[in-house]
Amino acid sequence: MNPETEEAGAGDRGLVSTRAVEIGVAAVLFAFGAVFAYSSWKLGNRWGIEGPQSGFFPFYVSLIICGSAASVLFHAIRAGRAHEQAPFVLRGQFAQVLKMAVPATLYVLGVQLIGIYVSSAIYIAFFMRWLGRYAWWRSIAISVVIIVSFFFMFEVWFQVPLYKGIWDLTAWTGY
Repeated sequence: MNPETEEAGAGDRGLVSTRAVEIGVAAVLFAFGAVFAYSSWKLGNRWGIEGPQSGFFPFYVSLIICGSAASVLFHAIRAGRAHEQAPFVLRGQFAQVLKMAVPATLYVLGVQLIGIYVSSAIYIAFFMRWLGRYAWWRSIAISVVIIVSFFFMFEVWFQVPLYKGIWDLTAWTGY
């Protein structure tokens, strides 16, 4: 059985064509390359008396990015009808990606609000329960053991403090 269609289902439709994604990505990359090339040109993209100016290397890297993006854009536009209709991602596959991307995004936001330790414990327990289908008590116990181990490793042994969010009492008291 094909693993791509196993998750997606037999009647799953594509969300967007491969051609459309290639054209969109190439256009965005070309725009970024052009902006960086212009910025590098303003900094100075020549070889000065002391050597290369500040924008010398970024300018030429930006030109390479623009050239590569233009090549992809050209080939995507010239592609045949089959390439135009080939799906880039199926709905079922996209749902699988969202199962990972949405919790990861919430984790990153959680790190900003409640710190890396609490967010990581919640993240690990959530994934163990949701995707691993472990019992809640086991998910919570393992996540706490992992986070306590990380705390001792970073904070105590390496003496590298990690961001604790609102739980960081030293930020409030100054000690």
